Amino acid sequence: MSIDNLDTVKQLIAEKECGRIEFKETTGQLERGMETLCAFLNGEGGTVLFGVTDKGKIIGQDVSDKTRRDIAEAINRLEPMAMVQISYAPLPDSEKKVIAFHVENSKPNRPFSYKGRPYMRVESATTTMPQTAYNDLLLQRDGNRYRWELLENRNLTLQDLDANEVLKTVRLGIECGRLPEDTGTDVPVILEKFGLQKNGVLNNAAAVLFGKHEDMEYPQCLLRLARFKGTDKTVFMDSQRIQGNFFQLLNAAMAFIFKHLSLSGTTDTLEREEHLTIPYKAIREGVVNSLTHRSYKEAGGSVGIAIYDDRVEIENPGTFPPNWDAEKMKSEHESKPQNPLLANALYKRKVLESWGRGIGLMMSECRKAGLPEPEY
Repeated sequence: MSIDNLDTVKQLIAEKECGRIEFKETTGQLERGMETLCAFLNGEGGTVLFGVTDKGKIIGQDVSDKTRRDIAEAINRLEPMAMVQISYAPLPDSEKKVIAFHVENSKPNRPFSYKGRPYMRVESATTTMPQTAYNDLLLQRDGNRYRWELLENRNLTLQDLDANEVLKTVRLGIECGRLPEDTGTDVPVILEKFGLQKNGVLNNAAAVLFGKHEDMEYPQCLLRLARFKGTDKTVFMDSQRIQGNFFQLLNAAMAFIFKHLSLSGTTDTLEREEHLTIPYKAIREGVVNSLTHRSYKEAGGSVGIAIYDDRVEIENPGTFPPNWDAEKMKSEHESKPQNPLLANALYKRKVLESWGRGIGLMMSECRKAGLPEPEY
């Protein structure tokens, strides 16, 4: 975007309400201007104009060789390297110019920092970015390299894993046609093929899927289960805390749900048939999703399942994928798992599909049972 004439400058000034324009009277405010430019890079892009007052009056400024050098040095202090378009719009009958710094939406390269510090916009103000927000952007950018499930654990050994569960995964994968029949029974080789071990070193995903958690320090592999009397958390009827690998937690969750969900009976046939008041497929899909797509990086995080007289609530730590919301999740969408290694192993075992159908399945099953759709 070239901003080399006053007409373009005036159009930008008129758009100040959008929050992507910042005015500075001179490059004497270059530092503050660069902090704002960094904030624009961490947002949706924007423009900083030098030679314009806070009220939007164009006054221009002198541009010397030193001004240009100072600008170049300041731009070089942005990390990572950013594409900054610098334009000069001359004022009529004057040596003065309006200097414009413009950056486009640079989402794939966020977070940016200036002089080692990241900035963000809050309404029309520039402020230092909190560490948590910076880490979230960093994970979005470098997620494939620094995902928690990929991190190696050199203290983890094959003896810490349930080999029978590994072989069961292979057997079920072969039976459903998702693994070749020659996959074999060599556990280290299987773990390498699943991406759970590299050069003999196991990663966190291996512990989540197959760990013997009584011998390991993974506090986040916790499942909280509760049956409350009534419709709030005042009175417990049953409460459990289960530590274990993915399959242990899934089995424990389903057993608890079967124990406490009310049954309805029909006698359309010679034998009485009993059905859960919430369809099995819907509730199981909810539990599987909560364990698969959660964030595991926080040691204090866990999955919780609470059964009330009128509903079941399943909660887990984490977020939707970037730019997704509940409405997108409920519509037709692609599969974008937060933990691809976990999801891949579960797909092989036919615990999970890979087409983003889980939310739709829960909605469909509830509608068929005459129940409201799940709320998110």
